[in-house]
Amino acid sequence: MKPIISLSLVMLLAHLLACDPADKTASDSEAAVELQIVAELDKGPGNITVTPSGDIIVSLHQFYGEDMRVAEIESDNELIAFAGDSKVNSVLGLQADEDGVVWLLDNAMRGGDQRQLVGWDAATASDISIDLSTVTTDQTFLNDLAVDPETETVYIADPASGEDAAIVVVDLSSGESRRLLQGHISVVPEDMDLVIDGTPVEIRIDEDKVIRPRVGINPIALDKDGEWLYYGPMHGLSMYRVRTADLRDASLSAEQLAARVERWADKPICDGISIDDEGNLYLGDLANNAIGVIGPDRQYRTLIADPRLSWVDAFSFGPDGYLYTVINQLHRSAVLNAGTPATVPPYLIMRFEPLAGGTVGR
Repeated sequence: MKPIISLSLVMLLAHLLACDPADKTASDSEAAVELQIVAELDKGPGNITVTPSGDIIVSLHQFYGEDMRVAEIESDNELIAFAGDSKVNSVLGLQADEDGVVWLLDNAMRGGDQRQLVGWDAATASDISIDLSTVTTDQTFLNDLAVDPETETVYIADPASGEDAAIVVVDLSSGESRRLLQGHISVVPEDMDLVIDGTPVEIRIDEDKVIRPRVGINPIALDKDGEWLYYGPMHGLSMYRVRTADLRDASLSAEQLAARVERWADKPICDGISIDDEGNLYLGDLANNAIGVIGPDRQYRTLIADPRLSWVDAFSFGPDGYLYTVINQLHRSAVLNAGTPATVPPYLIMRFEPLAGGTVGR
């Protein structure tokens, strides 16, 4: 494994000097932020979670066509198959809970016939599976999830095809699921291109046609107490939140629930997010190869800018106090680069000290 590499102090100082001096959200401690390489992988990762025991678990992104679905990262950068006996078809979102159970979101996008939520207990090599077919559509793409063990509830982001995007709420105790806020402004994409390093993200439909995708709800995360669910469309400039008690309240009509959604802050186009114990929300600023933060003051600002941050896909707090992240160059995959692969391995697992501690696994 190569030595941990620090973020260029020159780049960091340049960023800090460019900030508005009147910005009261910045702190002197942020000048010490270091971006560190934890692992360099030869296979393209998707999302990440760190278990309470410190194991780093990643999904292998289906856009890269890897045979392995989920893996644990060894200290020598080797990937060891994880939860292989669960027979999941295609996993992107995953999250460890406080008991060490890793929840896997199987979107069945590799020819599978059942979209499901799988909880894998590595200690007993056993799992539970909840069928999600009744709350999904033909266009469903189960993308990411937020797990609340206190209420035994899982919240799932389904960007679907855009206008039919929704949040899926799963009651783990009963196995019942509901599809909520489908088509609401807070989950559907806005009409905007994602351009990275001067190149727009494009999907090739056929020899003569490419499209620029518009992705709905993708970033999704729970605060420390599980009171608020933060989320928004990937292609969109707004972060929203809603009380989890309202999402769990089956007596609310669709209109009543929609009225309780709050636009919380501005944001850039982003993928995964995470929140620390003091309410700072971290996200990957895809267009700018950066990691940003929205503080309790609801103001967005850049925290770290680095050319190595080539598609920040997901975050997870580790028991060591660091916030871990996946850098997977997804915009250079053949799927999002108009059919032409242009990635340059290695793919990176990185970490940095957040502004405050957070819940392990989230």
